[in-house]
Amino acid sequence: MALELRDVTIAAPGAAQPLFAPIGLRIAAGEVLGVGAPSGMGKSSLIAAIAGHLPPGFTLHGQIALEGCDLRALPAERRGVGVMFQQAHLFAHLSIGDNLALALPPGVRGRAARQAAVVQALERAGLAGMAARAPASLSGGQRARVALMRALLAAPRALLLDEPFAALDPGLRAEMRGFVMAHLQAAQIPALLVSHDASDLAACARSLALRPFDSV
Repeated sequence: MALELRDVTIAAPGAAQPLFAPIGLRIAAGEVLGVGAPSGMGKSSLIAAIAGHLPPGFTLHGQIALEGCDLRALPAERRGVGVMFQQAHLFAHLSIGDNLALALPPGVRGRAARQAAVVQALERAGLAGMAARAPASLSGGQRARVALMRALLAAPRALLLDEPFAALDPGLRAEMRGFVMAHLQAAQIPALLVSHDASDLAACARSLALRPFDSV
């Protein structure tokens, strides 16, 4: 299983040139690739393009494939790509358990099976017994753990992380990096982490810097 990009560029609406120079990469199962660039260079646009959420008017060139399948030919809901954002984006009106249950794939059937999957996810996140809690009652780090578990519960074939640690204080940031990387390794799926922070990228096995288009 691998996520591959070949000569990918993205142009904003009305722009005279792409956001960054053409990039090519291959991320194997269990590997995390960090992509770094200053703000405004197109990191989040790259995440959106892979996930299938590129805003209208943006132009994508190049090939994006997962397990050899052309993702550009598929709608977002059929790509099997999960995304973890800087903000957890949990549903405030639902309990933590219900937030996690929403991510379960259709193959997990029956109330008992779904409840067991949620309990296991909370235990893996170090949040056992918190299923009935409201998102607002959790700390920023706890919400980030729930967001990762929710992304993994959907059984994605690849995971994209868009500045997932940016909202955390330095101590918690280091802890969450270790937590995320350990769970990604266990999941054995390719993962792409975009960040402007060098310490985040240093926590990855290897990294790639986006280059301005006019640098080629």
